Amino acid sequence: MQISVIGVMICTGILAFVAYMRWSMIAALIASLAFGATAIGTITSLGGSSPLIFTVFDMLLIVAALARRGIWREIGAVFVRIGAAWIVCALMIYVSMGALLFPRLFAGQTSAFVASRTGRGVYEAALAPVSANISQAGYFVLGGLTFLAVCLLLQRSGTLADIRRGFFLWFTLHALMGILDLLGKVIGAGDILAPIRTANYAMLTQVTEAGFWRIAGAFSEASAFGGASLAGLAFTYTYWRKTGSKFALGLGAALFVLLLLSTSSTAYVGLAIVSVPVVFSVVKSLTSGRLRSGEALLIALLPFSLLSAMAASLLYPHFFDPVLQLVDTTVINKVTSASGQERSYWNYKSLQSFFDTGGLGVGLGSSRASSWPIALLSQLGLFGTAMMTVLLAMLVRGLRGGGRIDPEVDAIASSVRACALSALVAGSLASGSADPGIVFLIPLAVVLVSRLLPVEDDSVAGAPVRTLQHSRDSSENMIQAQAGTVPGRV
Repeated sequence: MQISVIGVMICTGILAFVAYMRWSMIAALIASLAFGATAIGTITSLGGSSPLIFTVFDMLLIVAALARRGIWREIGAVFVRIGAAWIVCALMIYVSMGALLFPRLFAGQTSAFVASRTGRGVYEAALAPVSANISQAGYFVLGGLTFLAVCLLLQRSGTLADIRRGFFLWFTLHALMGILDLLGKVIGAGDILAPIRTANYAMLTQVTEAGFWRIAGAFSEASAFGGASLAGLAFTYTYWRKTGSKFALGLGAALFVLLLLSTSSTAYVGLAIVSVPVVFSVVKSLTSGRLRSGEALLIALLPFSLLSAMAASLLYPHFFDPVLQLVDTTVINKVTSASGQERSYWNYKSLQSFFDTGGLGVGLGSSRASSWPIALLSQLGLFGTAMMTVLLAMLVRGLRGGGRIDPEVDAIASSVRACALSALVAGSLASGSADPGIVFLIPLAVVLVSRLLPVEDDSVAGAPVRTLQHSRDSSENMIQAQAGTVPGRV
């Protein structure tokens, strides 16, 4: 393995910042997601696979979760109280076995799209085992173990607060690097973030669309940056709605502007989709006469924005021509473009491979599509898709049915849930892998554990300690009290 010096330096910087702030490892893990094209090194034995730096923090987090007294009792409590833990473990086993068996079982019986080792593109070939089967399965297993580790760590006081800090740090870094990337291109300095892009990806960073520079931030392309911006916007908007945080409002506004400037069709279409529940929520509040201050602010800004746009179009008739051309290129005519037709063909052939394999799938990493649900069917088959659908339903359900929840716990859980669902919306428009990643699994763990948190005091930082182990200890103490065996306390 060839170590990336830049990757090591960034990991060291994140660890130093988190240690200085006295935050836990989970905050460092989430913050590292901002560096979407920074690898820790290159594994030549796996076809040049370059694991991103978040994998380092992933492993450290898992070790930190296991290095605790009474770990086996806590693991048992997780599996007793959280049914999703069994599904995640079953998925890890199924995905690992499928990645090894299915490409060999159905070799040559269908086609697959694989990355070229010599070039920087994707080509169609007969289905066969590839190195991505191992690397992608490894990522999936790592994500599953992260889910279990987060469930364990949420039993510790302050972990939920560190998850909130990690998400805010992630999107703050994301916004800053998006601004730096745009400024570097506007002033003619080029791709000033090129040194941190050490992953073995195709870097589409110095590209224009309808006369606008495409913003890639710390990612390899504008589409990935736009998808992350959409997830960040959903997180900050939901947290602002729940708490009225001015920092969340400011960060959300910055992410919204960057999303509009990203020239990413994924971001634009995704924004239209995630705006639908927001509109329904505002309309429902209006009809019920319970309009919140945040919703009132949105309604007040709408006519002001429309009047400003009308005034600009009257004073400068061609003012919006570049914007209209951008929308026409990235959204309206996207499907008819060469890129759109190519991605549509990937989806068509991926669906065909699902039927060619009798619904079993080609195995994770064997091929790629251009939509997460299609990749799910194509790679994991009907059985894997069914298990993933159950997990998705748990996330969509959120905190409903969990009893009274502390307001801050509700704000954090709802915000990370919105982030995960928005990331899935972006993935459904452009993702080529069936693995939803830790952006899905960490919020799922937060939501499921938060449902077990009854309101017992006003301490937010101490609330997570009342999850699995607290409930179990309370039950044991109650039984011991009835038997007269509760040990005395000083």
